[in-house]
Amino acid sequence: MLSEDELALLEAIRETGSLSRAAARLGRAPSTVSHAARQLEARFDALLFDRRRYRMQLTPAGHLLAQEAARVMHDVARLTRRVKQVAGGWEDRLHIVTDEVLEFDTLLPVIRAFDKLESGVSLRITHEVLGGTWEALREGRADVIVGATNEPPAIAQLRWFELGHMDWVFAVSPRHPLAKAAEPLTQDSVSAHRSIVVADSARSASRGYGVVGGQATLAVPSMRAKILAQCDGLGVGWLPRHRASVLLKSGELVEKAMADPREPNVLYAAWRGDHDGRALAWWLEQIRQPRLARRLIDGVPVVG
Repeated sequence: MLSEDELALLEAIRETGSLSRAAARLGRAPSTVSHAARQLEARFDALLFDRRRYRMQLTPAGHLLAQEAARVMHDVARLTRRVKQVAGGWEDRLHIVTDEVLEFDTLLPVIRAFDKLESGVSLRITHEVLGGTWEALREGRADVIVGATNEPPAIAQLRWFELGHMDWVFAVSPRHPLAKAAEPLTQDSVSAHRSIVVADSARSASRGYGVVGGQATLAVPSMRAKILAQCDGLGVGWLPRHRASVLLKSGELVEKAMADPREPNVLYAAWRGDHDGRALAWWLEQIRQPRLARRLIDGVPVVG
């Protein structure tokens, strides 16, 4: 390790190219700076300063020492800040996993508000689909999950609350054969056509909504991709009503009445009781706010 004074000495000599100018910059006598430079060389038993030229320079060894010592001091300073941060009740990092049915765009104002706290907490925000969202919490890949569907599973020390309800609409392209089919549509009539599904990201057993046994499927990576695929007539399926609202109004999608309507989905926010911290508490408080919860569930309508 080098002290801050020794690092400043190396930097001053590198930038000014002389002991006298380095001494003036540091506010020290040239003899004091020269002595400090020789002591530094003696400590490392290496030639750190090239004194043979008109302009004094760091040797390759001196450059390496200056660069690596500065890096180490930066790391130590960062570690010191992180230790104080955690001692003050803030986590080192917080991993938030949202179900893909929610949109990242709706979290941007919340992230900006969190940044204003200057907590030092590193955020990681990723998404999973269907069972993969609960699985991320169970396996420790998430500190908190937002927008998870289906009933909360058995997870040690699970804590959760309802985020709200998502309404669905069965919609097809006006060019699709089902667009002009008599209503209400039955499962038999739907099963004859390919269903568009968002692929479950669970590593274990996966599942899909609204798929009849034996029905052909096209698995896509996101809800937006599913909406666009159905607009293009590539298949059929249930869509979040608010996300599809603009396309339904413009006629790019056609709503079909179903013999077996789909009930609204309850979406959940969840975390584990063995994890606490000021960042987690802050995020949970924000997500509990009805206006934000509604904005997360509604998302941004897709425009064709």
